[in-house]
Formats: sequence, structure tokens, C-alpha cells
Amino acid sequence: MKIFIQLFFFISFLFPANILLADIEKGKWNYVKENDYCFIVSLPTNSDMPEGKKRGKTYVLVYRMNKNPDAIVQIEAGYPYDQNKIVEVKIDNSLYKFSSEEETPETAWTNEDKKVIYAMKKGLKLTIFGISSRGTKTVDTYTLNGFTAAYNKLINDC
Repeated sequence: MKIFIQLFFFISFLFPANILLADIEKGKWNYVKENDYCFIVSLPTNSDMPEGKKRGKTYVLVYRMNKNPDAIVQIEAGYPYDQNKIVEVKIDNSLYKFSSEEETPETAWTNEDKKVIYAMKKGLKLTIFGISSRGTKTVDTYTLNGFTAAYNKLINDC
């Protein structure tokens, strides 16, 4: 329920931020501050997907609602995830499990946000292994260079 409430509020505010994705450079972590929330976001440096397949916008987001000390990690796949499969996130040599919910099939969440964020701050590379509702396997790779500085800005300025 916690995730659903946070998701409801965040998705309702995210639409203006989607416009900003066009301005985000691959391989960079960008900080965005709005009235009720703040987030850092990055686009993949590499996306491995079978030829001929298409998908929407893909990114990793870490956000905070104002006055809430907890940061939430969110993965957008650009396609609906298979609800029966775990989304695996590898940060250097550590593996974390994410999953999506029926209400938000293109978004993956974890119950281990603090552990994942700690690993992201220490790590160099984040790789996401996902399977779409149609069975298509994807691998998205993100750099973690600059993540710690962007995360510190998120924590200190939001």
C-alpha cells in the first residue's frame, strides 16, 4: 500500500517532468526540483533489446516527496513488465530484486531502497534485466558515475 500511495502522488506529478527527459544526457545523473517533490534521473548508456522490437522511455529515477526523509528507487522500462517475473538489478557484483504491480506494469520497485541506494553510491555500473509481458528480454546499463553527487543534492536541497 505504501508504494501505491507514493506512486499515485508521484505519477500525478511526473507528467511535466517527462518533458525534461528529452534534455537529459546519457551517462549523467540530473537533479530536478519541483514544488512537492525532487528527483534524480539517468538514461541508460546502453540498451540491449532484440532487433525489430520497440519500447517507450527508459530511465532510472530516485525521488523524494518534500519533507519525507526516504528516497525511493523507480525503474521505468518503456514496456509492461511480465508480472510473474522478477526484475533483476545488478550493481557491480550485487543483485537486487525489483517487481512491478498490476496498476503500474511499466514501473519496477523494490522494498530495499536504502540498500540499493547505498550500493549505487559505492558502485560503478547498474544493469537491469527485465522481461516484458510479451516475453521479450531486455538489458539496460547505466553508469553510476556522478550518482553520489546528484544523490547528495537530492538529500540536501529537497
